[in-house]
Amino acid sequence: MKLGVFLTLFRRKTLEEALAYAAECGVQTVEIATGGYVGNHHCKPEELLNNPGEIERFRQLLDRYKLEISSLSCHGNPLHPNKIVAEEHHRDFQNTIRLAQRLGVHTVVNFSGCPGESETSQRPVWITCPWPTDFAEIVEWQWREKVTPYWKEMSSFIREHGVKVAVEPHPGFAVYNTETALRLCDIGGEQVGVNFDPSHLFWQGMDPVSSILALQDRIYHFHAKDTAIFPNRTALNGVLDTKSYKDISARSWAFRTVGYGHGADTWKAIISTLRLVGYTGAISIEHEDGLMSVQEGFIKAVRFLEEVLITETTGEMYWAN
Repeated sequence: MKLGVFLTLFRRKTLEEALAYAAECGVQTVEIATGGYVGNHHCKPEELLNNPGEIERFRQLLDRYKLEISSLSCHGNPLHPNKIVAEEHHRDFQNTIRLAQRLGVHTVVNFSGCPGESETSQRPVWITCPWPTDFAEIVEWQWREKVTPYWKEMSSFIREHGVKVAVEPHPGFAVYNTETALRLCDIGGEQVGVNFDPSHLFWQGMDPVSSILALQDRIYHFHAKDTAIFPNRTALNGVLDTKSYKDISARSWAFRTVGYGHGADTWKAIISTLRLVGYTGAISIEHEDGLMSVQEGFIKAVRFLEEVLITETTGEMYWAN
């Protein structure tokens, strides 16, 4: 496994400045945003695809700083009921896959998407309970009419371009937990797997280790991000929380830099289990910690994960002997 970073953290830097800083801080891989909700500050696929010279310049910059691309990421909603949004995110997705093939990048990250509740919807609808029965009927309709047809069609496109797509389970989308992730993997075939981000599992009450053991070799990419749960607030309001992520003092939980939601033992268990199921890809640092600056959170995450990864590598050598 190699330590990496989701380069969108440094969206205010130029591509070269971001790469230089990442290399200086000791990471070996970068995940580069290419559209959708995460934007395309460092990489505009359509422009690169139409300019071979820019693709070569892109490669040279990565070589200069001895960095590999772990994935191209276009976290969007190609199933959005607003056709303008859906078409834009679908176009970003297809162009990202085309660019990944040209660059020799094996993995593209995206969300599953989330439709509305009918053909006349204007906004996505995420269902969290089966009753009244309208809700159960909506979930069935979403998967039958929108999720399954889209991903069956996209799996062929993905296969044709020789890459794999890692779908990130995320509340608010059709795929948000282990069960729904495996369901989409069955629909998409080997071309579709998982971008595993423990932070979204922690607050739902899931155990990342159990989830990793269930997903096995369908984990194609990994985000390193943590979540702090506030028991005094969950005791009153549970974990479903629609307050702003900035309103940390009132929320039931908050995203944190790794090590600030769960300790080293938890993260060692996660890394060990990833190795156990054969994952050898990037540990890509993502930052959404409202209590730390990007630089502070990133550096602390690097130092924390360097120790966890070194400890686990040492353990592996010991077991092998």
